[in-house]
Amino acid sequence: MRRAGPARGLPVVVVPGMLCDASLWSGVDFPGGHDVHHVPLTEPDIGALAEEVLATVAGPFVLVGLSLGAIVGFEALRRAPERIAGLCVMSANAGAPRPEQYAAWRAMDELIGAGRFADVVEQTLPDMFPGRRPAPEAARRYRRMAHAVGPDAARAQLAAQATRTDAEAALRGARCPTVVLSGTRDSLCPPAFHRTIAHAVPGARLRELSDAGHLLPWQRPDAVTSALGAVLAAAERDEPSAALTPAP
Repeated sequence: MRRAGPARGLPVVVVPGMLCDASLWSGVDFPGGHDVHHVPLTEPDIGALAEEVLATVAGPFVLVGLSLGAIVGFEALRRAPERIAGLCVMSANAGAPRPEQYAAWRAMDELIGAGRFADVVEQTLPDMFPGRRPAPEAARRYRRMAHAVGPDAARAQLAAQATRTDAEAALRGARCPTVVLSGTRDSLCPPAFHRTIAHAVPGARLRELSDAGHLLPWQRPDAVTSALGAVLAAAERDEPSAALTPAP
């Protein structure tokens, strides 16, 4: 992450996905003049995490969320829509959990409780990358980040996942400039999920990124930078999503 110049614009609150930390955004060029705040996911409840997001800054802000971070953002939007001045969503699902997801999260939690956190990291790794076959260095990078997050936070994140609810009603109430980014080869959150999100938010712009997987800030930092710049510019002008300049 890079930022230059004194803060003068809307603050940016950045929320990562499960087993991700601030290093996820290291290649994203955040526009200068904006305070950037990273919110770690350490509470076992989506509502509590949304309250942490809302307490990070005073007044309106632009929210950037990936996967579980975007789900937390949807709840923050439901609770305080007047605070969300702009929204950049990626690699996300606005639907309620499915039965098979509850079962998978319970199984992961049991593995971590048995001291097998490394097995959970390996289990989640393929779904982070296009084709589920990461290059060796990409796999090593993910393992480093996930192990830095650690088993305690991972268990809290699994518990939080189970408290999710359907977010479409909250999204329909959004009136802020919004960009939705989707990797066309995201096996965890496929493009159809993002079409649902973009359709729910009035005027949202959807970008489907070819040959990209789940971790878009690593795989397409240029697209994330461009989307964030468009949202910030529209939010600073207090314009609706329809005023967004299409990203290249």
